[in-house]
Amino acid sequence: MEDNGFSLWTQILEKIKEKVPEQSFKTWFSTTKGLSFTDGSLIVEVPNPFYIDWLEEHYLNILNETASAVLKRKIKISFKANNLETIRPEPALKEIVSFPSPKTNLRERYTFENFIVGKCNQFAQAAALAVAKAPAKTYNPLFIYGGVGLGKTHLMHAIGNYSQSLYRNSRVFYIPAEKFMNEMVYAIKNQETLEFKNKYRNLDMLLIDDIHFLGDKVSLQEEIFHTFNALYGAQKQIVVTSDRPPRDIPSLEERLISRFQWGLVVDIQTPDLETRIAILKKKSELDEINIPEDVIFYIANNIRTNIRELEGSLVRLLALSSLTNSEINLTTAKEMLNSFIGDKKNRIKLKDILKIVTDFFDVSEEALIGKRRTASVALPRQVGMYILRELTSLSLKEIGLKFGGRDHTTVLHAYDKISKMIKDDKDFCNKIDKIIRKLIS
Repeated sequence: MEDNGFSLWTQILEKIKEKVPEQSFKTWFSTTKGLSFTDGSLIVEVPNPFYIDWLEEHYLNILNETASAVLKRKIKISFKANNLETIRPEPALKEIVSFPSPKTNLRERYTFENFIVGKCNQFAQAAALAVAKAPAKTYNPLFIYGGVGLGKTHLMHAIGNYSQSLYRNSRVFYIPAEKFMNEMVYAIKNQETLEFKNKYRNLDMLLIDDIHFLGDKVSLQEEIFHTFNALYGAQKQIVVTSDRPPRDIPSLEERLISRFQWGLVVDIQTPDLETRIAILKKKSELDEINIPEDVIFYIANNIRTNIRELEGSLVRLLALSSLTNSEINLTTAKEMLNSFIGDKKNRIKLKDILKIVTDFFDVSEEALIGKRRTASVALPRQVGMYILRELTSLSLKEIGLKFGGRDHTTVLHAYDKISKMIKDDKDFCNKIDKIIRKLIS
């Protein structure tokens, strides 16, 4: 019967692959296996209990529909976790360090191959790859913006590294905007401005990181402006990154805003859960370290907004595990990362939760925490209660007091209702995840 289960599940997966994003399929389905099919019941093996929770919450409906379409009748699908042994880490951590090339300032470890693509960054990655393949032929300049630690610098180095691999003699140079300014000041003091200008205006590709640094620096903006004109006029590629779009950079001259918008402006958003899991798996793979899947899911589920923090928590876990000579499993991960993850949640204030919820649902704060039972504010209020319980240490009674002196049973009912909606409605789940990511960013 096991063969039947395996064969049936394979057929179902072929259909599922057409219905879900590629990254989601790789994360949640590629490591599953059909075990048996008996009396209308299909048992599927998954790597750990986290898979069971996630598949049942987010994909059970689509699985049932697909299975019914394959068999022409309804069947029951259940999951069984394959609890693999936890793996003891090596006594010492292996750290891979790559120093930038003095000729280009590029870090070789930042490539397109190890950049994890998800819905949050797929447009930016596609644009970056197009620029790397054909500099100054597609998007010039390319302006990439997004929050701290989301992969802007990685993409910028990847562009330079890939382009240099195609065009060996091309002159590519990466520099943060602050260092650009320091070099300019040094050149002025030492009467080397001509050398400075020649260095940057004779490149084939200039990559300037954190361009928002030049916001209120008039002389720096002047030099960037003329460097931009020289390179653009010579049909050379310019790539810049920022923490915000051009028009939102304070005190940035209109002529620079205009030039940054000549090409393509793309953003990188905060990663969703599947992308966060893929990033951690890739990090583990590159560092040749085995991490149990439930530990990876725990980290990915608790650190939602910053890739640097995501990878940093993994490094912290490995370091503590090595120092204490303890195995890595879910229990030890929770103990070791409790302060790191808990501190972020303890910083979240009621006023921040209320502000984001009221803005998201377009209701007033007075209505949200008031005593009136208005239908239009019922759902936003329940979401507020849910998030307050998820992200703070307040008791049910304390949460009730914050929302118009409501009873603790009302809060519990709201929490259970929102939890069920998150489980049953993927779109609603994504909305709540978006709110939470804003709060803990």
